Amino acid sequence: MPAPLQVIEDASAEEPASQPTSPSRSTHASINQSPTRTLDDVRLQVAESLAFRAFRKAETVDGTKVGVVTTLSHHSDERFLKLVASAVKRTVLTSSHLFAVAAPSTVPEEVRPLLFCGSDDVAVQRAGLLIASKFLGRVTTTHSVESGIWIGTARGLGVTSFDDAALWDVVRKASRALMDPLTPPPGSRSISQLLSDARARLERITPRQAYDEAHDSTNPWPVVLVDIRPDAQRRASGSIAGSLFIERNVLEWRFDPRCAHRLAVANRYDLRIIVFCQEGYTSSLAAASLHDLGMLNATDIIGGFSAWKEAGLPADVVPVPPSRSSVSPSDEY
Repeated sequence: MPAPLQVIEDASAEEPASQPTSPSRSTHASINQSPTRTLDDVRLQVAESLAFRAFRKAETVDGTKVGVVTTLSHHSDERFLKLVASAVKRTVLTSSHLFAVAAPSTVPEEVRPLLFCGSDDVAVQRAGLLIASKFLGRVTTTHSVESGIWIGTARGLGVTSFDDAALWDVVRKASRALMDPLTPPPGSRSISQLLSDARARLERITPRQAYDEAHDSTNPWPVVLVDIRPDAQRRASGSIAGSLFIERNVLEWRFDPRCAHRLAVANRYDLRIIVFCQEGYTSSLAAASLHDLGMLNATDIIGGFSAWKEAGLPADVVPVPPSRSSVSPSDEY
């Protein structure tokens, strides 16, 4: 068994030399005498022992060996951690690897060295960034001494069991193989899919149908046309007289019957809300969002305001004054 690190680091620089052999001893015995071991030899042996044990407990993440090494002594310095890092590299040979090496603190405020070493410098630097997020306010210094090594200092290393779990979490996540940037993550949807899914929930109507609904006094529910375009776009393209100007960023707040900032007309869930934008794309997403609030009578106009004008329906093309409803929620409350 290797000597405890505490004893190693408190020892003198060199062990006492053996007593001189007496002249009567044989020359053969003198030749076979064990060589003198220095403190550096012992420290190297301990470092290799720690690296070997860490390698045996290592995990494999996307083809990379990952592990955590906590030194045996509270007096381990940066130089010793680098010895352990070198021993880890020799132990794993050419395998892809990422290991954390930490010297434990005796009290929460004590600052101790922390090191990440690995075969991929990008993964090593990533680990350094992640540990700073894990140990908020505790990482005091950071620097890279060479390729494949990140060294820093942190307060209270190993004082609680959280630190060991955090170090393992960092080396695992930092070693994850990067996804192809052109491959979408599982569960994500393109804007085309989002638009298609939104429209599948709606019974979209033409500009003429919207015009007729707004003028049909036999409907059992109130009908409102809602223009969600920005003020600048309404000024440039015109608007529909009598429509409500509610910009997209406040739409849900204005039409949620449960919201204190709703419009007076949004006091019932059967309200017929006909949303339109310039071309009929954003309006589909907006109407689907109103469905999520329970406004299941909401829909949008196919082709938007452009289709409304092309159909020859009444449109006001004079400049439109800014709308109070265009104020964002954060500006209003």
